[in-house]
Amino acid sequence: EEQWDFVLVSDIHEMGSEKEIKRNKFLDELSKKGFAIKKIEDTKLFYGVRAPPRIFWEYQCLQRKADSRQQNSSAHEDVAETTRIRIVNFILRNTVISNSEKLHDLMKKKVFEAAFPLHKEEEIRERLKDKWTCWRVIFKEEPIKEIRHYFGEKVALYFAWLGWYTYMLMFAALAGLVTVVVGTTVFSSSQVSKEICDANTTFMCPLCDQNCSFWVLSDTCTYAKVTHMIDNEATVAFAISMAFWATVFLELWKRRRASVVTKWNLHMWDEDEEELALQLISDLQHEPQRYQHSYVRSTIILTLALLLIMVLIGIALMLVIYRVVAMALFTQSQVSLLSKHANTMAVMTGAVLHYITILIMTKVNRHVALFLCDLEKPRTLFQQENSFAVKIFIFQFFTHFSSLIYIAFFLGRINGHPGHYVRITGHWRLEECHPSGCITDLFIQMAVIMGVKQAISNIMEFLIPWISHQLRKRRKHSKERSMMLGEEEEAEDPCKRHWLNNYELNEVNVFSLFNEYLEMVIQYSFTTIFVAAFPLAPLLALFNNVIEIPSDAFKMMQLHRRMVPRKAKDIGIWLQILEAIGILAVIGNGLVIAITSDFIPVQVYKYKYSPCTRENSTGMDCSTGYINSSLSVFHIQDFEPHTKVLPEFRGHQITECRYRDYRSADDYTHTAQFWHILTARLAFLILFEHAALCVKLIAAWYIPDVPQRVKNTILCDKHKNLRNEL
Repeated sequence: EEQWDFVLVSDIHEMGSEKEIKRNKFLDELSKKGFAIKKIEDTKLFYGVRAPPRIFWEYQCLQRKADSRQQNSSAHEDVAETTRIRIVNFILRNTVISNSEKLHDLMKKKVFEAAFPLHKEEEIRERLKDKWTCWRVIFKEEPIKEIRHYFGEKVALYFAWLGWYTYMLMFAALAGLVTVVVGTTVFSSSQVSKEICDANTTFMCPLCDQNCSFWVLSDTCTYAKVTHMIDNEATVAFAISMAFWATVFLELWKRRRASVVTKWNLHMWDEDEEELALQLISDLQHEPQRYQHSYVRSTIILTLALLLIMVLIGIALMLVIYRVVAMALFTQSQVSLLSKHANTMAVMTGAVLHYITILIMTKVNRHVALFLCDLEKPRTLFQQENSFAVKIFIFQFFTHFSSLIYIAFFLGRINGHPGHYVRITGHWRLEECHPSGCITDLFIQMAVIMGVKQAISNIMEFLIPWISHQLRKRRKHSKERSMMLGEEEEAEDPCKRHWLNNYELNEVNVFSLFNEYLEMVIQYSFTTIFVAAFPLAPLLALFNNVIEIPSDAFKMMQLHRRMVPRKAKDIGIWLQILEAIGILAVIGNGLVIAITSDFIPVQVYKYKYSPCTRENSTGMDCSTGYINSSLSVFHIQDFEPHTKVLPEFRGHQITECRYRDYRSADDYTHTAQFWHILTARLAFLILFEHAALCVKLIAAWYIPDVPQRVKNTILCDKHKNLRNEL
């Protein structure tokens, strides 16, 4: 059977047309370099390309010169298929015709439609189908060795990292589940929840200005119980443990990567040397592209990036406005279900709207990031990927988290108070927190976004390639039937069916693997940042990854064309991004506990204002009276003139109502308790972040990045090579 490294696909152009001339020029350039070319005509033109052995001999020679420490007895050993494909792909992409056009330019002008390596029906592919793509092996370790031999080191390292991340998620998911279970034990026994459920005579101020009545605090009993199921002492321990988990996960991954890369003999590999070698093989007269930097260009890129970030923050503010308006409309609705659960409905519909904006802005962010990368003019593909990764992650981070940051740190804190509310356009009041806190709003927002995003993404990521593949096959088969005539057909070339089957698969591009990394890094952000408000995030991530790994494997093996193998010795810039997320997680969870949670106000009340500080506390819950202490009194005659409320409610003549704040009933200024709580919040934030960062630093020091076994192996190899040189 003939072996071909690459296949080029072209439409059948008119004789003498510009496209045909350019196609022939490109093929002539390949022929001059010694490439064998085979043409097969069907509804398209297929050109099989095979590189001459000389190219691979030159590559092996340059590799030995680049790393003279590697002793090779054979001058021309067999070249791995992944290496062949990588070299041929580089030469194809860098072959220039007379008017300085490369394959990329020709594909843009529709001279060529596609260029791809072939899936091979060989033993290793069958092993991958059996050990990787089947659902029965979802709890087994990925066959990294086979993945490397078929897809190259870059894909193998991604799945090695993803497998390790999924394994470590089991511990985080267990800790989150324990935290929720501990919370459920206080679902009905929490003193704070009991006080809210028993507050039958506590009348709260209206939630809107027109046609809204007073309401009884006990009406929100269930909401309060759910809040204290999430917001309890166990949440603090869980947040600290997640900071430790994130550090241990990355440190252990560094050790695992070092072992894998040393086994592959890539610890001394250098990407710049690899690219220079390939450039010289492609063109001996090639001059290296030099490093360059422009402060003007960097300033323009920074300005444009900041503009997009401001747009993303503006979208988050629009979501805030939607929640405010929706809250007002739901509260005044004639439907009792909407009016009774106006806050929850506003939060949930706002979360769905947030998800829709994520879908739209993801496409916008990608185009802007690519444009900024082109403007930056990175020297190599590796630098281009790193630059693109940083930009798209920052844009996606603001897209996903701007609204969550508002709910966590601003909701209910900038809305003013009765008689002096902060309003949007002087009309709609900003939202208020529930008397039991705002953490449930953040919980709902994260649960909806993370759950819906993962579910829909998994379904669409599998269905779209599968449907596209089926449509391409059906379209191709219908064309074949229409071309069949009565006369006897010629014997079919054995390569034809193989090439056609590969062509019918879905296209892959240089950023196909990048998209998988980005999806997992965003998921990791949800799993670590704000995890104090949503302890089930690691569990959702674990379920997603268990499905994601075999799904991705099936797509790569059965639905997509073969990805061009790439050499790599680490996961690149993604490791630095993951470390940055770990630091953000410490800050974010510290802020959630200090500001969003009611943990600090409850502790201040227990040790400063509770009955336990004034009398014998034996057998008494020190949080008794906390709810009454956290609610301020407002006299209804002080409402703003345009506020219309009926002073009578359920047979009671209302003269004053309660609202969540620490203000005096006389002049509505902040009380001493407010300042004590603020001081305690800041003190806890500083202590928590320093303690968590110390834990991270100690864990990073305690766990070496490279195992001693690997260090000793490298040391012995160096010693052996130096002795041989002498």
